[in-house]
Amino acid sequence: MTKRRVMAVKSGGYEGFAEWQACFAELDPALVPLYWEEALRRPAEIDYALVWDPDPGQLARMPKLRAIFGSGAGVDGILADPELPRHIPIIRMAIPAATQRMGEFCCWAVLSLLKDARRMAIAQAGRRWDYFEPPHRADLRTVGIMGLGTMGRRSAEMLQGIGFPVIGWSRRRKSIPGVQSYAGDAELPAFLARSDILVCLLPATPETHHIIRAETLARLPWGAGYVGLGRGMQQKLGDILAALDTGRLSGAVLDVFEPEPLQPEHPLWGHPRAIITAHVASLPTRAERAAFVASAIAGFERGEPLPNLFDPARGY
Repeated sequence: MTKRRVMAVKSGGYEGFAEWQACFAELDPALVPLYWEEALRRPAEIDYALVWDPDPGQLARMPKLRAIFGSGAGVDGILADPELPRHIPIIRMAIPAATQRMGEFCCWAVLSLLKDARRMAIAQAGRRWDYFEPPHRADLRTVGIMGLGTMGRRSAEMLQGIGFPVIGWSRRRKSIPGVQSYAGDAELPAFLARSDILVCLLPATPETHHIIRAETLARLPWGAGYVGLGRGMQQKLGDILAALDTGRLSGAVLDVFEPEPLQPEHPLWGHPRAIITAHVASLPTRAERAAFVASAIAGFERGEPLPNLFDPARGY
């Protein structure tokens, strides 16, 4: 008989918990999810945790805890716990479904800037027939992707399929067919100078904090577009807003913020050159994430290494 294991779940609120329960019941009935508040009353029973932003100090109270699964691509909310048990492995939700969804979202965002979708949305909301001719084609606008990990690579492949020339920048040089790779601080200015539409898909590390700021944006071609899909901590929103106001940026699609959610009074919400989304770029369905977690746990208990381990030295 398969041994019963218990998993604390804090992701999606109580409304989402019923779906987590149904998914794991189908995948592995011996893996029993507990809603977070119930898990906190029974910490000695918890073997695994699936969380986004656990309450500080609570994971450290679970003596049997063997692994922590992030419920999203980033683990910032987990690392924010000052009492996080550092010996427990953290697994990132970097799965193929998330990579594909990020590529789709990236293509949508870049095409929205290419075709001025924000202008169209404003006209529709005002019931106004606003005929105009978008000036650019995909093959005439180079997309520069900052961050060439699995999501950056997939986004580059899909953008190339549409017809965009794509270049990339990362800390270390990467090899992706058809994508010129720039690497390191010394090559960043040349990369930015060629990026008609800049996409940020960098991980959250000390080096990427506020990497998108006035000095960075000033190196882009005048009237460039910007797509923020990495982490909110990488962006100085005031500098992005100023660049939109002056026309240095012709448009921006922003999916990540710090803090989240973006404050209701923030001027970016109503800006005529900004599209705001609620950190939804790459999140897989609960069924897709549950399948990954169940498979990883089954392999781990057979003695196999855990996938997508967070590396504190790299920051992702």
